[in-house]
Amino acid sequence: MKSIEELLEEALVGEAEQPYEVPENWIWSIAGAVTKTLRGVSYKKHQVESLKNVNNSLILRGGNIQDGKLLNQDDNVYVPKELVKEEKKLKIGDVVIVSSTGSSKVIGKAASVSSDFVGESFGAFLTTIRPSKKMDNGYFSLFYQTSNYRNMISNLAKGSNINNIKREHLDSLPFPLPPLYEQKRIADKVGRLLSKIDEAKQLIKEAKETFELRRVAILDKAFRGDLTRKWREENADIDIFEVQEHLDRLRADKESSPIKSNTLNVKSVNEDDEPFNLPRGWKWVRLGELSYYVTSGSRDWSKYYANHGSYFIRTQDINKNKLNLANVAYVLLPEKVEGKRSLVEPFDLLTTITGANVGKCAIVEEIIPEAYVSQSVALTKLIDKSMAKYVHLSLLSTCGGGGELENRAYGIGRPVLSLEDIKNIRLPIAPYRERQVIINMVKKLLDMEETTGNLLLLEEKLDQLKNSILSKAFRGEIGTNDPSEESALELLKEMLQEQVK
Repeated sequence: MKSIEELLEEALVGEAEQPYEVPENWIWSIAGAVTKTLRGVSYKKHQVESLKNVNNSLILRGGNIQDGKLLNQDDNVYVPKELVKEEKKLKIGDVVIVSSTGSSKVIGKAASVSSDFVGESFGAFLTTIRPSKKMDNGYFSLFYQTSNYRNMISNLAKGSNINNIKREHLDSLPFPLPPLYEQKRIADKVGRLLSKIDEAKQLIKEAKETFELRRVAILDKAFRGDLTRKWREENADIDIFEVQEHLDRLRADKESSPIKSNTLNVKSVNEDDEPFNLPRGWKWVRLGELSYYVTSGSRDWSKYYANHGSYFIRTQDINKNKLNLANVAYVLLPEKVEGKRSLVEPFDLLTTITGANVGKCAIVEEIIPEAYVSQSVALTKLIDKSMAKYVHLSLLSTCGGGGELENRAYGIGRPVLSLEDIKNIRLPIAPYRERQVIINMVKKLLDMEETTGNLLLLEEKLDQLKNSILSKAFRGEIGTNDPSEESALELLKEMLQEQVK
């Protein structure tokens, strides 16, 4: 057995390997010297249950770790209690870490064990770190929320074992160890500060939910005709045949146009197929009736990816129903390449047709450099571009086409939309003047709501503040350190002494 001196030499982090400078009465120790690392257990399929009862134990998975906390999930899994070894039952003070995952963003996520999860266990893709009994649990758990820890883990996971953290990775992490009373002071002060941040985040979450509910309500009223009811009462001279006459002109333009159309066979909405009654003068129309064509990008264009060239619009470029080209990809296309029907122009509509983002819809509101859509994005080329803003808003409304987009996407073949699905989306079309009023009213109301939505920008700043507080705490810079206290070296010796008994 190694002596205390040998253990101490192994436990201390050399000056060259220390991530940053700490107060004189602190030390840098490797995490393995002050913790015990427990790997998760893989259970056989027939041992796993989906319902909780008094005879089984919850087995935590990666999804149970959310924003530094352990949370129950709808798809929790359980195993009989007799299968869980005593050592693998969670205790207060333990920290559970995602140690194996397919996502580089998830690897290393950690959460401390609260009283609700004491006695439960953890699965094969998680690892639990158990602190020395001489360590303050609050201080210990905060370390695994720091950006310094996440950066170290991310770098380790990028090696030969991508997204897989070994026990030796966790045991070898440099750990800033203050005297015990300083640990307690840090945990207390940081806990109070982070509690205030959590309260602010909760308020932001409520603002998000309120904003979304009001946005949905505004769009719903707009495309049922409720928002402009008073306007119609004041403008009773509207030609009730205007919309049908407009549709007839659009079809004539389409049939005589040199642009090849794939929407000529789209059938009009019959009376039995109308989702609900519309105001006088309005008419149900399918998106294909308003379009020259609906198409998607070519399948093999990924081989043309380049660092410059034409924009290549993918599903990730359509975010929150807006086109965001901040991280757009590029393609360099040969002169004679097929598929240039997917060239994007102002007032085109773009709809995601595959993936988790399916059913989102954006309008091209301004002139952009030469751009094409990928095979996962549908391009709708409207005949009358002056209708683009109205049609886009309608597709964002649950009753104006957005609800049908969602239902079609999450049917039997989910999550995917076909081009035929998009062509046949039903839209409530108002007469021209009322359409302009709806666009202006919706924009004005949503702009007012966006003022509330600006609170969402604070969320990122709160995360930055949290990281700053934690960074300063583990550098001894939050005003709690007492330099007259005994060096943490003595505390480390006590911890190591436990190992030689």
